[in-house]
Amino acid sequence: MNSRSTQLKAIDRLLTIMEELREQCPWDKKQTLQTLRHLTIEETYELGDAILDNNLEEVKKELGDLLLHIVFYAKIGSETNDFDIADVANEICDKLIHRHPHIYGDVKVEDEEEVKRNWEKLKLKEGKKSVLEGVPKSLPALVKASRIQDKVAGVGFDWEEPQQVFEKVQEELAELQEEVNDANQDKIEAEFGDVLFSMINYARFLKVNPEDALERTNKKFIKRFQYLETKAKEMGKSLQDMTLAEMDVFWNQAKKEN
Repeated sequence: MNSRSTQLKAIDRLLTIMEELREQCPWDKKQTLQTLRHLTIEETYELGDAILDNNLEEVKKELGDLLLHIVFYAKIGSETNDFDIADVANEICDKLIHRHPHIYGDVKVEDEEEVKRNWEKLKLKEGKKSVLEGVPKSLPALVKASRIQDKVAGVGFDWEEPQQVFEKVQEELAELQEEVNDANQDKIEAEFGDVLFSMINYARFLKVNPEDALERTNKKFIKRFQYLETKAKEMGKSLQDMTLAEMDVFWNQAKKEN
């Protein structure tokens, strides 16, 4: 691994390049915080894909893309005298020191869970009115549900045992089935949401990241379906012309390979 001085030189090089691009490149000159926003979200998802694929070379590249965005935002902030990269770095350093009194102070903690509880208490002392205040409104619903549950658990609002959560899942499934039987679409949607919320909560108790688990299944399904498409093409058939029984044969083959 590179030395600290080499790492700092690389960051300094990136800052210099960013300054040059902002001054000389027509595209880079035009960018604002608002125009970069959707690109940053896209880069974050690309990093997530690389992590799920365990492709460390791609992880390195995508981290570089995200680092560029951070430097880009800081450069724009410096042009309006609102903040620069030093302000950004010092802000997070100060926050980390303040929120880790068990490292930088005299607080004693027993385990990871106590660290999380202290973290939420400190955030409330900083002036936040709700432990849920920091959950971004624009998060995808599945990720948002997971973050909500993490945060309320941090202040003790939680189940005690996984079995209790599983029983809640079963209870919500039964309530969903009742509404399905009554054919009330609005209530079906509400109960379906409750089922998903309880399943995400159960995932937390099983130490499973629900977003990662679902994306893993998405990738698996894509591979199997594309195998099915390939086999149909080899037979000179389209999927529309095949019976479910024929498709099932290739689907089972795909399951063995993927």
